[in-house]
Amino acid sequence: MKRLLLNMLFLYVLSLLFSGVAVNSWIAALVAALVMGLINVTIKPLAQLISLPITVLTLGFFYLVINALMLLLVGWLVPGVTIGGFWTAFFAAIVLSILNAIFGLMED
Repeated sequence: MKRLLLNMLFLYVLSLLFSGVAVNSWIAALVAALVMGLINVTIKPLAQLISLPITVLTLGFFYLVINALMLLLVGWLVPGVTIGGFWTAFFAAIVLSILNAIFGLMED
């Protein structure tokens, strides 16, 4: 539950940092956080497995592309959440990963 609320807050922070990210309401942020959690549990591992050869060749850099694509998918699926394009999603996914890493370390 705490992770869900943190991701909801992080999505709102992304909307403040990036002009291409828009979250219309806290309900949209909550739904987006739920959808992001479901995507990270279901689709993302499959995408990582399929893209393993290119990920190895790029020394892990391709994981950033996968994260951006997953964020774009959230923006596409959730009404009230808009992601401006691939590069916005790419840099927003980097910030989101950093925020999750920082707060993940604080939980331990």
